[in-house]
Amino acid sequence: MTAPKHTLRLILGDQLNLQHRWFSDVDDATTYILMEVRQETDYVLHHAQKILAIFAAMREMARQLHAAGHRVHYITIDDVESVRSIPDNIEALIVHYRASAFEYQAPDEWRLDEQLYQHGRRSGIPWLMVDSDHFYTTRNAAADIFAGRKQWLMEFFYRQMRLAHAVLMADAKKPVGDQWNFDHDNRKPWRGTPFEPKDPRTLHDHTLLWNTIVAAGVKSFGAPKADCLPWALNREEALLQLDAFIGNALPHFGDFQDAMSSQAWRLFHSLLSFALNVKMLNPREVVARAEAAYHAGHAPLAAVEGFIRQILGWREYVRGVYWAHMPGYQNKNFFGHTRALPSWFWDGKTKMHCLSQAISQSLEQAHAHHIQRLMVIGNFALLAGLDPAEVHHWYLGIYIDAFEWVELPNTVGMSQFGDGGLLATKPYVSSAAYIDRMSDYCKGCHYDKKARIGDKACPFNALYWDFFHRNARVLERNPRIGMAYRQLEKMDDAAIADFKQQAAKMLGNLNAL
Repeated sequence: MTAPKHTLRLILGDQLNLQHRWFSDVDDATTYILMEVRQETDYVLHHAQKILAIFAAMREMARQLHAAGHRVHYITIDDVESVRSIPDNIEALIVHYRASAFEYQAPDEWRLDEQLYQHGRRSGIPWLMVDSDHFYTTRNAAADIFAGRKQWLMEFFYRQMRLAHAVLMADAKKPVGDQWNFDHDNRKPWRGTPFEPKDPRTLHDHTLLWNTIVAAGVKSFGAPKADCLPWALNREEALLQLDAFIGNALPHFGDFQDAMSSQAWRLFHSLLSFALNVKMLNPREVVARAEAAYHAGHAPLAAVEGFIRQILGWREYVRGVYWAHMPGYQNKNFFGHTRALPSWFWDGKTKMHCLSQAISQSLEQAHAHHIQRLMVIGNFALLAGLDPAEVHHWYLGIYIDAFEWVELPNTVGMSQFGDGGLLATKPYVSSAAYIDRMSDYCKGCHYDKKARIGDKACPFNALYWDFFHRNARVLERNPRIGMAYRQLEKMDDAAIADFKQQAAKMLGNLNAL
């Protein structure tokens, strides 16, 4: 008599989608596997809230699956049956259940995709990968769109997505408002009004889970907030967070999406990226809610278009860049930068108020918005010549929403220009003037935002000019930064020598800044 057939299905920590096709039917011959493993907690040093939020959400997912009648096998971080490797756990469970087949959803990170694919080739049972039913596009869609083109441009990709999915379209070819992009309307600093909406997120006490994680020997950094963790535990909470954003923040999101303030760290950002990236929410429903808010007259077009562009455009685009250039993208280093991260990246204790604010917030909240990541922290890292691989590992670890498919292109490509211009058309750097224009960070700072030379001169100023001077050979012909080189040409030799000496002094002791 042959044993009854049994299928194991793996759910990864960023695949917490209860709406997946798998769950439409209950089948006693199928067991769903979720596992907390050191492989995933240890591949970089992660923020405590990131580990805690993912584990808590995984446990809630398992609870809801079990309540719906599904068979679930959950391996906890302190489980005696657990080992460090996902494939090794799978093999043990195949033996335990005498499984006749194994299935998994397509991983979003190359390392996991390759690990499971290679293990599947050696498995003695059928090994099937299915789609995660989440993204608008396939992994290869961006590569297909740009096949034969000399340059990839997100704006072209974004317009193709708008057309294909009929989002914010007046007709089959014409965008609502006769413009595809309202970015120029979305660059206002915030001076205190309108008021920042109340944080709508539910607080959770995960003290017992946190104690288990610590006892298991998992290393982390940042504030755990174990007794008041604010990140969504399940889809229901994520939907409430989406409701609150659409109702209270979206109308002002566009105006202030690039603004930074020491008085209001959230401003009008949705903070939905965690729920989206672990797939509690589907991007289609988020885009649809934003578009409906515009058509109902609740939110202006510039705000809605700017928000939708981040999801339908940028999020899908960077995923396409990632899959088109992995493996190897993580090693891109166009400028050959090798400096180690300053010590204050781990505690926020720098005299530069903008960096202290952005890094301290990241350590406390596990979140910073795109301008803080790009034009404060990333800006300094590029100007200072920090190793882009180290910068990548820091970003991947510290942010609650950071998974390699989305974080790596944003960090190595967009922020650090490590790919030499594949993702970004220019290096995104600035002096203190931009940070001062978009924030209140320069007020009360130890350094003088206008000074280029001297002990109190803002480091961003000399480092900005030193960056362009030392990289003139590879950058001076870039049409998007021609103004910087025209200004350099007007400087006399003494001025250039002064800022280069100032920069060299600072670069020689970054920890002291």
